[in-house]
Amino acid sequence: MDDSRRRLPAVDDVLTHPLLASQVTRLGRGFVKSWVRDVLDTLRDCPPPVPLSAAELAATVHQGLPTAPVSMRPVINATGVIIHTNLGRAPLSAAAREAMVVAGGATDVELDLHSGKRGPRGQATIKALEEAVGLDVAAHVVNNGAGGIMLACFALASGGNVVISRGEMVEIGDGFRIPELMTATGVELREVGTTNRTHLRDYEHAVDDATGFIIKVHPSNFQVEGFTSGVSIGQLANSFSVPIVADIGSGLLRPHPRLPQEPDARSVLRQGADLVVASGDKLLGGPQAGVLIGQESLITRLRRHPLARAVRVDKFTLAALEATVLGPPTPVAQALQTPVEDLRERAERIASAVGGALGVQASVGAVGGGGAPGVELESVALVLPADLAHPLRTGTPAVMGRVSGGDLLIDLLAVAPDQDEHLIEAVRTVLDGHP
Repeated sequence: MDDSRRRLPAVDDVLTHPLLASQVTRLGRGFVKSWVRDVLDTLRDCPPPVPLSAAELAATVHQGLPTAPVSMRPVINATGVIIHTNLGRAPLSAAAREAMVVAGGATDVELDLHSGKRGPRGQATIKALEEAVGLDVAAHVVNNGAGGIMLACFALASGGNVVISRGEMVEIGDGFRIPELMTATGVELREVGTTNRTHLRDYEHAVDDATGFIIKVHPSNFQVEGFTSGVSIGQLANSFSVPIVADIGSGLLRPHPRLPQEPDARSVLRQGADLVVASGDKLLGGPQAGVLIGQESLITRLRRHPLARAVRVDKFTLAALEATVLGPPTPVAQALQTPVEDLRERAERIASAVGGALGVQASVGAVGGGGAPGVELESVALVLPADLAHPLRTGTPAVMGRVSGGDLLIDLLAVAPDQDEHLIEAVRTVLDGHP
């Protein structure tokens, strides 16, 4: 039997079609060629008949090409998890994205334009962080929180030991363990207390002249309840002369009214911490970065350590982080502040726009990204058949929901209002093809 798939045109025949000339110029020949090849491979797996002319295939490729030559695809986060690690954690604000465009050219990232000589790198970003915390502190930025802890171990405890409570020896995503990172730097890790209870006397027995610092790690992605006890940062600061380093994880610079139990840099420093390590891409809502804030003498030691070069951030991170701190509320902040009534109104409008085929129900979302464990956020979700999860994920635009109780929930908590029309388009498309 004649199979039309055997008569598909060659890759170069599609690639050289006039319809794709502008795309080759815009995105590059290699990228467009790869896209053409992927389309042809997909058609070979489809039942016949398939489009056979180079013009038809060029039109298909033209329609599907992204706006930039990158394999990553934009995804509408309808999971109900605001900071979704698999979706890149915090979505950047428009201000941060615009700042990264500016950073794409030649900039004064390490130049004093007045003198024409080399200047402090990322000084405006550092100043923004220091002023946002609002205390007499210094700041430094590295590639991520793990890089900040590693740098602290090398700069403050090389050849010595670091004391940590067993209840704070956490493992986060992809099997990454804080204690393994620290011992990899060559420091001796002194574990004190038990999984659920640690007392001041446990620290007193462990701290000695070789102790570089005591570290307090916020167990951001789990909770221990029941017969528990711990030692506060204030107690440690009042009892020991060694630096107290606090890894708060989530990235809040100041208290958040909706997350009263989540630690923030300002509060932790006021409690007596000498150095705070936080993430830039979680509740702070910015790019991936490790934010170090604390005593100027400690920050200076970190900044001047030879390893600081290895964990240095680039100009794009500095630009996006500055815009995040100084600019308008981030998408993360907006999601946390959105009233559930607004979410329900949007859900009902979307359901109506696609013909009333969707149910609307109350939902429960989460902060995600290891932040605010156990905190439930009121939300609203559209309800679809579970078998639509795959076509929505693989469609254009891609929509990532969550399957629960046999239904696909399209949770609006982390969906920005300006994505509603794209969501409507995506849902309409899959419903049209659903039997």
